[in-house]
Amino acid sequence: MAFATAPNVEDDLELLRSAAVSAGIIATSFFRQDVKTWTKDNASPVSEADYAVDNYLKQTLCAERPDYGWLSEETADDLERLNKKRVFVVDPIDGTRGYLQGDDSWTVCVALVEDGRPVAGVVYAPVRDELYEAIEYGGAYLNGEPLKRRARLNQSGPIMPAPGAVHRELQSRGIEIVRGPAIRSLALRLVQVGTGVLDIAVSRRGAQDWDIAAATLILQECGIGLEDVCCGTPAFNKQEIRHGAIAAMAEESLKDDIHEVLRNVYGCPTT
Repeated sequence: MAFATAPNVEDDLELLRSAAVSAGIIATSFFRQDVKTWTKDNASPVSEADYAVDNYLKQTLCAERPDYGWLSEETADDLERLNKKRVFVVDPIDGTRGYLQGDDSWTVCVALVEDGRPVAGVVYAPVRDELYEAIEYGGAYLNGEPLKRRARLNQSGPIMPAPGAVHRELQSRGIEIVRGPAIRSLALRLVQVGTGVLDIAVSRRGAQDWDIAAATLILQECGIGLEDVCCGTPAFNKQEIRHGAIAAMAEESLKDDIHEVLRNVYGCPTT
């Protein structure tokens, strides 16, 4: 679908930023409270906070951009989004399990996808007061300052949080990896490769568009590639929104090994 006059992506990013911050305030009002929870069909938890944030974001963003499509973890998928040039891709609370346990590493993730690629994105960690954002070809920012990798004092090896099976296979290849801090939000874990907290971030097979769209753009604008180890650079707003195992790394000397290990541990789709 074409727009008569397409809004500026800069204006869209401002809208995403404002909505994400307000959504973070809503989520924080439920945080470490006695909230209602349910278990979804895939055995993952969802809470009344997830639904409240999702409702707020959908009403706010779609009211401002009624011609855009919508894809969210907590909204039934409407494939009409496939006919839209621009689509909001939203995870109202990324890291719900940690959120419900009182962990501070949860985020609100909002991306704008155009023709299959993210062109604006925000990953907001309210409790940590960290707002990551990026616009295509416009750089990545943390709390308004250019996002740059910090110097790392630990020289004992690259830092990568990952399940034991991944570490064991890497060790069998003679590759020693330092286990990094547990970060419950996948999006927040990924952008830590941009900050220098991590050198490599990975996820098992099954991440969906809303988990990685915003982080993909933020890393891209830091000069860091994020790839599906089965098919390369992820494409978004397709009929199939699940991805293979994901890897992002600050430098690519271990790329072939990491990708092969993830394929061995998690496999790839057969179709």
